[in-house]
Amino acid sequence: MSLLSAKQEDEVMAEINITPFTDVLLVLLIIFMILAALITPPGFQKELPNHTNPSSANKDDPKKTIEVDVNDKGVIFVDGQKTAEPDIYNEMARVATRRGHLHVSIIADAKAPYGLIIRILDAAREANLEDVGFVTG
Repeated sequence: MSLLSAKQEDEVMAEINITPFTDVLLVLLIIFMILAALITPPGFQKELPNHTNPSSANKDDPKKTIEVDVNDKGVIFVDGQKTAEPDIYNEMARVATRRGHLHVSIIADAKAPYGLIIRILDAAREANLEDVGFVTG
């Protein structure tokens, strides 16, 4: 046995040890993941254009659309009538029953509160107004 083990020790090792190479690749992967997280901006950042000219914003027939305007202070206008935030659900249902199920155009300022826009979308859904779009100008 001792002769056999001495002979095996003298042989050249034919296998490649990839452990150091794998360690280097994992360290580089971690470095690139950290750098990518630092470079990309966090969250959803979308700039909406300011609504400056209401007459040119809606090219559709005004009889077929329900316009909901929101300014930067959070004041809501449904078809030109000022509406308080808690009354938006009742107002959308009233307009839907009065004028039918039409297209809803949301015209919002870029600085309008995001939560208010979500409540308007929810009010339109509650009033069975499924055709909702955002107007940019």
